[in-house]
Amino acid sequence: MEAAQLLGNEGPFKEKLKGFIARQGQQQLAGAIEQVLDQQQVLVAEAGTGIGKTFAYLVPALLSGRKTLISTGTRHLQDQLYHRDLPVVMDALDIQLPVSLLKGRSNYLCLHRMKIASDQGYLTPETQQHLQQIRRWSKATGSGDIAEVAEVSEDARAWPLVTSTSDNCLGAECPDWSDCFVVKARRAAQEADVVVINHHLLLADMAIKEEGFGELLPSAEAFIIDEAHQLPETAARFFGRAISSRQLKGLATDIVAEQLRDAPDMGDLRDLADELKLATQNFRLALGADKQRQAWQEIAGQTALQKSRNQLQDTLQELAANLELAAERGKGLEQCYQRCLQLQQMLGNYGEDTGEQAYIYWYETYSQGFVLNMTPLDVAGLFRSQQQSLNGSWVFTSATLQVGRDFSHFAGSLGLEDYQQGYFQSPFDYPRQALMYIPQGLPEPNSRDYTEQLIEQVIPLLNVSGGRAFLLFTSYRALNEAARLLQDRIDFPILIQGSQPKHQLLEDFKDSGNGVLLGTGSFWEGVDVRGEALSFVMIDKLPFASPGDPVMQARLDAIKHQGGNAFMDYQLPQAVIALKQGAGRLIRDVSDHGVLMLADPRLYSKQYGKLFLSSLPNMSLTREFADVCDFYQFQAQQQA
Repeated sequence: MEAAQLLGNEGPFKEKLKGFIARQGQQQLAGAIEQVLDQQQVLVAEAGTGIGKTFAYLVPALLSGRKTLISTGTRHLQDQLYHRDLPVVMDALDIQLPVSLLKGRSNYLCLHRMKIASDQGYLTPETQQHLQQIRRWSKATGSGDIAEVAEVSEDARAWPLVTSTSDNCLGAECPDWSDCFVVKARRAAQEADVVVINHHLLLADMAIKEEGFGELLPSAEAFIIDEAHQLPETAARFFGRAISSRQLKGLATDIVAEQLRDAPDMGDLRDLADELKLATQNFRLALGADKQRQAWQEIAGQTALQKSRNQLQDTLQELAANLELAAERGKGLEQCYQRCLQLQQMLGNYGEDTGEQAYIYWYETYSQGFVLNMTPLDVAGLFRSQQQSLNGSWVFTSATLQVGRDFSHFAGSLGLEDYQQGYFQSPFDYPRQALMYIPQGLPEPNSRDYTEQLIEQVIPLLNVSGGRAFLLFTSYRALNEAARLLQDRIDFPILIQGSQPKHQLLEDFKDSGNGVLLGTGSFWEGVDVRGEALSFVMIDKLPFASPGDPVMQARLDAIKHQGGNAFMDYQLPQAVIALKQGAGRLIRDVSDHGVLMLADPRLYSKQYGKLFLSSLPNMSLTREFADVCDFYQFQAQQQA
């Protein structure tokens, strides 16, 4: 039986899976993927929300008999796919294949570094407590996956102390190599027919950033990339390089730990490690205020910055000279020496033209940290050469790949040339389930009082919807202003991004039943709230990326230099895909209903507004508030 038939009314899913409904789009997508896997082709597929694309690619992948890598956008989706979806599909198909979950090495406990961390006496009480919890867990875990330790948060300071990176891993010379969780996970991946990875891991290996893993990708015969719209930006990060305060301070910390362990008589190393931390802090101060994101060339000539950079460079040089003498004492010290040399070289060359590949040099600052980034201007050629070197089938799928009805922007961003394409329609009845509302009377989005006037129009709508709303903003400034304007004006719980962890905000939103959640950035995608809890989504402006962003500006300048139209060729398609993601938060199930308010008047005042509207699901459209009231009243009557 073919994949499409298996997902039909006569297939095993209908029989074994409670509530399963055969969906035409899902069957068509499964058939297209089956053909591509069989003929070793490339498919770019947009799967409308609600199709069930996970089953649509798992069924043909499991039946193909080919070693398949499935890459997802986040570790959370990775866990969901491996622990929930894969077992369901394998049970329905009544097949047993070796499958594996593989994450980057920083997601696994490093037994060697855990022992070193235990010897460090300068840790805070909280970190010491976390280390005790981790040590207890280490005796029981089978996988070493740190996601198992729910009581220690992901951003706890203990984790970098007990996990490894490609820089500080001792490899086969590690005394705990035979028990290494990373080695075990990779061995299982080598032997599995289906391996679930994430984009970060896929691209890190493509960029040859991790040794000892390069044998997995060439052994695969099929690659399925879910949430593929995230891949171009993720590729830009992984084909680039960075120098961060975290790397520098981490090196200093590891030098002290390894010196105490293998060279207790070389106290000078501790003093130099302290000097490295101080030089790193001074360099951070020279970069200026926190929360900056600018082009390096804007500040590179500043005298104070050049002085602190030279100080940091000299410290690394002196440290490298001492580490060279200590390197023979132990593998850890030898590796610290190699890391020190690499950082010294990268810092010395940072900001200089590297030749063939054009890079964008830019920096970010935080309250106590910084990152110096070098990002490829264009990843299309880099990705294409890697993808073509890995012979096999490729499937790129997401709910948001087209601009209008065109895949060329996505395909061009990854250098895809010879590919099949398909649009598989959502099973949702958008004209019946959803109403798109574009209000009248708002000023241009760059007006100083835009957000204030917007909120005046939003408040009556919230009262009609009974709260149950996501208010999505394109900037934190607008979000914070809206939060201030809403205080004491509505009787619904107000939940604000940043006030709590994201997962807790979502739980509180669902539990409230009538909450109003204000979000930006990460709340535009990957958030799934079904049912009555969410019946209104507002988007304040068309999500054009800030032209002041250094990476964006460099890309726009390059397009102009090549004779292209930077707005039409890049800014507009990017914004269309982002808007589709935000709009996709509203209808998540066949029983959902709600109103999507797109506030930006440019949807009608600018010619390009038509492209945005034609890219969205086919919802009913109105500009009258009275129609919104009628919609909610009708839905209430239907529920009664």
